[in-house]
Amino acid sequence: MKAIDLFSGGGCGSAGARHAGLTMVGAVDAWDIAAETYRSNFREAEVVNTRLSDRSGPEIFSRVSKVDMLIASPECTHHSIARGNKPVDTESQRSGWYVMNFIKKLDPRWIVLENVTPMRHWPGFDDLITTLKKTYHLRIEPLDAADFGTPQNRRRLFIVGDKLGTPSVVKPIIRSERDAWSILDRVGTYPAEPVYNGKRAASTIERVERGIAELGRKKDFLIVYYGSDRAGGWQRLDRPLRTLTTLDRFGLVQWVDNAPTLRMLQVPELKRAMGLTHLKDHCGEGVKFELDHGTRRDKIKVLGNGVCAPVMRAVVGSLLGGGSADVLDEEIAPRRVRSAAAAVRIPCKRSKKVVRQ
Repeated sequence: MKAIDLFSGGGCGSAGARHAGLTMVGAVDAWDIAAETYRSNFREAEVVNTRLSDRSGPEIFSRVSKVDMLIASPECTHHSIARGNKPVDTESQRSGWYVMNFIKKLDPRWIVLENVTPMRHWPGFDDLITTLKKTYHLRIEPLDAADFGTPQNRRRLFIVGDKLGTPSVVKPIIRSERDAWSILDRVGTYPAEPVYNGKRAASTIERVERGIAELGRKKDFLIVYYGSDRAGGWQRLDRPLRTLTTLDRFGLVQWVDNAPTLRMLQVPELKRAMGLTHLKDHCGEGVKFELDHGTRRDKIKVLGNGVCAPVMRAVVGSLLGGGSADVLDEEIAPRRVRSAAAAVRIPCKRSKKVVRQ
């Protein structure tokens, strides 16, 4: 099964799609760092670094002809509050239409479009859906990454289409919720500085002190920058990470020698929050995804723009008949075990390996 990914970013979602059984043969993204990241992780794919428009079509590829599935994550910033005070860019909102020439000419059996949930309120949304329904049976539903074993609350809208029949419901993975504790590296892995070092902004100190006032001393937690959700600028570690964005957003408060310290979450930890490096199938084969290009800020932007791999794995699996039979590597198992996990013996068709689920 072959697929292309439009507005691909660095390929976080494609990593989940490949894990579900697809071969990614083509991708397009306007950002050079994202295109290089995708190229490094999908060496068999033809990656085109260009900005798509109404006139764009499969002619931009030199090696892609017929595909079974088209995946696309059109520009989402101008459908959401993430744009901040910037005026709405209506051309950016229209980027969902840019997939139509690819669909008409490549004629894939399946399509998967992903965007922020406010896309439903875009004036052009109904027309886009009406056009897609001329060819596809659609299922339109919001999915939260935390329901699929990802240690992050990330709610996104998925438009899933199949020419031959209404797509199956994408079933969440039935397991206990994974929390922010599970993405953290060991204490001391990264340098941290005292909270009260005389260099912190007053707003940062206020976030820390609100967390301490709520939880008490000697309790670790996260402070959250760039948020307007009235949560006080902090969050507990015993729940999934709040939505990862393209900005360096999360600071970890940890207590050392009876004093609070602070450091930012690092790229390996944020990769785990996107469901990368730990997603495995029932034969123990994991998603491999490397971030080898750009600065630290670029890598965080690649992740923040991405689709959580376990969610795309489940969506594509529901179309291909693979379901959501994922298991998660114990690498990021929650550090606070609340109940004993049952051991389930799962035979592997390709080997005699048995894993715990």
